[in-house]
Amino acid sequence: MDYKTSGVDIEAGENAVQRIKTLVKRTYNQNVLTELGSFGGLYQIDLTKWREPVMVSSTDGVGTKLIVAQKSGIFDTVGQDLVNHCVNDIFVQGAEPQYFMDYIGCGKLDPEKIEKIISGMTKACLENGMSLIGGEMAEMPGIYQREDFDLVGTIVGLIEKRKIITGEAICEGDIIVGFKGNGLHTNGYSLARKIFFDVMKKDVNDYVPELQETVAEALLKIHPSYYPSLKNWTDPEINHGMAHITGGGLPGNVKRVIPDGLCARIDAQSWKVPEVFQVMQEAAGISNEEMFKAFNMGVGFVAIVDPDYADQLCLETGGFKIGIMTVAEKSSKVLIQYA
Repeated sequence: MDYKTSGVDIEAGENAVQRIKTLVKRTYNQNVLTELGSFGGLYQIDLTKWREPVMVSSTDGVGTKLIVAQKSGIFDTVGQDLVNHCVNDIFVQGAEPQYFMDYIGCGKLDPEKIEKIISGMTKACLENGMSLIGGEMAEMPGIYQREDFDLVGTIVGLIEKRKIITGEAICEGDIIVGFKGNGLHTNGYSLARKIFFDVMKKDVNDYVPELQETVAEALLKIHPSYYPSLKNWTDPEINHGMAHITGGGLPGNVKRVIPDGLCARIDAQSWKVPEVFQVMQEAAGISNEEMFKAFNMGVGFVAIVDPDYADQLCLETGGFKIGIMTVAEKSSKVLIQYA
């Protein structure tokens, strides 16, 4: 016996690394001090730029969206999803992304598949102005089935200590500005798959007339990063709080930044809910409350800002007003008016 017959192909791993080296190196800047393949990635902080730098880090995955990617054979988009999701998570506090690291676990290592995933990651890293400095590819038969794979990313960003956005400055009268989502992003896929595949009896390549696209096209839209369009709006005197609308939807994520005693009143009629959510809701008979808990419903990111600057923010970034901060009448920090 040898390692390969037990299910682990070292040569395939080396092949995958060679395929992605050029892609990864495109993301490097002067702060990256190591080559791909080192035991640890070295990244130097430019102390001429930062006075009191605070590191902001986060780890996340893409969830069961990976199953849709596997069924459709499309792998580059989930790489972009992963990076952009992580960028949004640290940007909530105003952080500037610096570097990214990934983990890919699989049942059978396919160098071509790995290359496509990493190509998506590097594209998103370049769009967000950061470097992909390392990662791990783990072939683990027995943990994963042959075609299964998992995808996890870790991001590190920096922010000046005095500019951290915490939500503590949010006050009565602040305007809640929403930013357009692009489909399901990376949350709610367990429910979405059940609706499309079990209730509607669709396959990934089936065309959905109401959406004018296939199931795969509808479910694999790339999770956008809000950092490029909002990075000039991180003055904590103006922008009092931000929320990335992920699992838990608007009610579950906006409340995370609201101080006690205040309530975010959101008008769900102030934007058009994307057709994909309407199709799922009608097919499965889901209540508005449940839809807004499971999905972003067309609002992928939220900023809570000084009312004097809300119009300018919307004009410059394409945001739209979805609500206002009020004194809380009950214990709930988020109230959504559906009609």
